[in-house]
Amino acid sequence: MNRFTLAALGLLILLASFSATAQVATPKYSNEFLNIGVGARALGMGNVQSAIVNDATAGYWNPAGLLNLSRKHNIALMHSELFAGIAKNDFGSYAMPLDSSSALAVSVIRLAVDDIADTRRLQNEYGYIQYDSIKFFSVADYAMLVSYARRSHLVEGLQLGASAKIIYRNVGEFANAYGFGIDAGAQLTRGSWQFGLMAKDITTTFTAWTHNVEALEEAYQQTGNDLPESSAELTLPRLILGAGKSFQFNDKISALLAADLDFTFDGKRNVLLKSGVVSMDPHVGIELAYANTVFVRGGLNNYQETKSFDGSTSKRMQPNFGVGFTTKGLNFDLAMSRVNDKEANSISGSGTSSVIISFGYSFN
Repeated sequence: MNRFTLAALGLLILLASFSATAQVATPKYSNEFLNIGVGARALGMGNVQSAIVNDATAGYWNPAGLLNLSRKHNIALMHSELFAGIAKNDFGSYAMPLDSSSALAVSVIRLAVDDIADTRRLQNEYGYIQYDSIKFFSVADYAMLVSYARRSHLVEGLQLGASAKIIYRNVGEFANAYGFGIDAGAQLTRGSWQFGLMAKDITTTFTAWTHNVEALEEAYQQTGNDLPESSAELTLPRLILGAGKSFQFNDKISALLAADLDFTFDGKRNVLLKSGVVSMDPHVGIELAYANTVFVRGGLNNYQETKSFDGSTSKRMQPNFGVGFTTKGLNFDLAMSRVNDKEANSISGSGTSSVIISFGYSFN
């Protein structure tokens, strides 16, 4: 336990010192699509997973959790629609234990806005509108993660893992980018307690952008803007510390309470604790289970201070809810996120919700 704690503190100090020198040259929220989250179980619990993840989504949340797989073959699929269906977030993963001390997983993520109208050629040289000249394109972000986990033989209950990720981002025919990064994680079990550490982009993730200047030149000249140039961006590390505790009330009813603390080093964010060097965002989740078959979940995350049009400020957290059902290796999960009744600056008084659907199957 002492070694684990010292390693976590050492990594936190290292990341903080690195961000102090690299922060100015790196954009905030770089590759943020990788932080939205995957899986209805996780999103229904407010994205609390670093210490408790135990299925095929572990390659994303914490690769060390791959050692908790109970069967040989494990599949996880997710589909969610954000912003009233404008953006679609999809995830798929396959995971398997290699032996009693190691496991492997491959995961794919896609977040995209599809069918965007390209109206650059809507009006011909004679001034007439030609609707058949409208073309459609997508703005899509992709990531593939290859994850490996191994059990430590030096510290009882300690599991270690890492994920290598390849990133591809595309804006129709106008621009695309490639990136590469590494995540690393650890989990520790002590009785009914579970602890997790997840370090994302520990090497900083490098993403290189290229632009199709010929496709953009005419539009940019008409609007008086400068043509974009090829560029590169760095994604600074993110550190997640988590803990969870399980409760067994009787032979049928149990509960799991967990919390995560997200530390970012790319500048001041709109979170609970923030500074120019590090920002800390807490989130908490709970899962109630009946006979390990039926699950009810809830969570709070995304703490923010919002300012209304009259200048007043309010503090809010995002509530999340979910349910799940598991039988014979087959599990189905449903979650609802962003269920606030109204936003301080919203034009409409009605709130919007995101529905997340997950399907999983494991077999020997």
